[in-house]
Amino acid sequence: MSEIQLTPRDRSDLRLLAWGAYAPLDAFTGEADHRSIVERMRVTSGELWPFPIAPALDDETAKGIKGASSVDLRDPEGTLVGRVVEPELYRTEPEADVVPLFGTDDPNHPGVAAVLEAGPWRLGGRVATDHDFALPAPFDHYPATPSAVKAIIAEHGWRTTVFFQTRNPIHRAHEYLTKCALETVDGLVIHPLVGETKDDDIPADVRLRCYETLLDAYYPKRRTLLALFAAPMRYAGPREAVFHALVRHNFGATHFIVGRDHAGVGDYYGTYEAQDLLVSLGPAELGVTPVPFEHTFFCLTCDSMGSAKTCPHDPEVHVHLSGTKVRELLAAGELPPPEFSRPEVAAILKEAYTS
Repeated sequence: MSEIQLTPRDRSDLRLLAWGAYAPLDAFTGEADHRSIVERMRVTSGELWPFPIAPALDDETAKGIKGASSVDLRDPEGTLVGRVVEPELYRTEPEADVVPLFGTDDPNHPGVAAVLEAGPWRLGGRVATDHDFALPAPFDHYPATPSAVKAIIAEHGWRTTVFFQTRNPIHRAHEYLTKCALETVDGLVIHPLVGETKDDDIPADVRLRCYETLLDAYYPKRRTLLALFAAPMRYAGPREAVFHALVRHNFGATHFIVGRDHAGVGDYYGTYEAQDLLVSLGPAELGVTPVPFEHTFFCLTCDSMGSAKTCPHDPEVHVHLSGTKVRELLAAGELPPPEFSRPEVAAILKEAYTS
């Protein structure tokens, strides 16, 4: 029997594919769709989709399954989680693919590095699985499938729902823009990504405690939902913003928040490049209405949160810290100022860093 072992990233993608979160995809990407997605950001049928989704294989693994009528899929722990029926094995050109996907071929970019290191072969085809892909503790207490999230939205009677994507703790700036968005819709879904991220990103279980604490103390319970997005990060900036918006439509979103440097890393993307792309595509293509926000900060003179649209004061009185600076403070045993982070959230982060 032919088989391959999935990486943690592959397992995350398979989980969401099996749950229906990756529509219009209903199978691992075949060669024709791979080329179309890379070149046009669309599948061959014309529907918008930004990334090929298929396990990557090296030469030796590809040789071992060549000609197979089906391929078993084992997760990183060796558990059988599915089978690719009528598999399509094909070779790609990773060095050429990364430029349209990520806007760069710099191997220091984490998304580019992942593609270049994964091998040139791809395994496409329909997946048969009866595995439930349930998330482990402590994530198993929250809705994570599109059907579960949509059911709760319907139960609340929300006609319009805005989703917020994050891979970081929610600081004061994020709190401000989510609440501004909530003023205009019926409900807010905080939808943090809990799949694979960079090693220096704050771990998902620590972030989950931050979300729980913040939502319990500062958000209206009847109009806010914490749900989980079990996808991996690709750090692809504008293309990943498209991915995040399309998938949130599958989870029941009508609106989607996009802030500065959405899904970016380093200096690879313009500050509002992702916003510009989403706005240019619009609700008809995305299935959701983009809700763009400028960079926000705490103004010491206003004594409140604001942005360049609402605050007239000089940058010298604006409190905004980079993620790097916050990590430096936490590593030194210091708390970020309350103008940047709620004290309850800062305390959780400090404890995680010092332990």
